Amino acid sequence: MAELFSDEWMNQLKDAWNGDPEVKDKLAEINFNSVIVCGFKSDDNPTGVFVVENGECTRAGSWSDEVADWDMRADKENWMKWMKKPLGMTSMGMAVATGKLKFNSGDFGAMIKNPSMAGPFIKSFGLMSQIGGE
Repeated sequence: MAELFSDEWMNQLKDAWNGDPEVKDKLAEINFNSVIVCGFKSDDNPTGVFVVENGECTRAGSWSDEVADWDMRADKENWMKWMKKPLGMTSMGMAVATGKLKFNSGDFGAMIKNPSMAGPFIKSFGLMSQIGGE
């Protein structure tokens, strides 16, 4: 099992993302383009990067100074909990409201109200749980 947000882990997520029409194809329908980074709240910089062009992840791996449209952070303990039981719509809202999941960039409120973005976003947490992590 790969280390959470490592180059190997991010590329496994890329493969899962591109293989899931409920994520890739739904985001392609709205011409979704974004640089998504993730990591740990205690770190100054994110750990992993995920580049999406027209719904498809075109590059994933270790973060190396990319400017993020979306920057998601949580404690490792919470990330690991979500690997076992992925966040749903309600639990994600609670995680954000309680500060367990933090968005350093990106408009979570606007995204979660937009069904064409919220559905694939929630589904991406399910993909993360399929990969697991250490």
